[in-house]
Amino acid sequence: MPKKITPMTDTQIKNAKPQSKDYPIYDGNGLLLLIKSTGTKIWQLSAWDTKK
Repeated sequence: MPKKITPMTDTQIKNAKPQSKDYPIYDGNGLLLLIKSTGTKIWQLSAWDTKK
């Protein structure tokens, strides 16, 4: 059974603190927030082409 990913809340985003390594927080549907070790927060969206 696939893991259910719940959408991030504003509080989770604000409370995300830098660690010794970069780490992602997943929001589902290809969206993630990458927390860099420097404290930078980068949104990333995975997009794919479904046309063949």
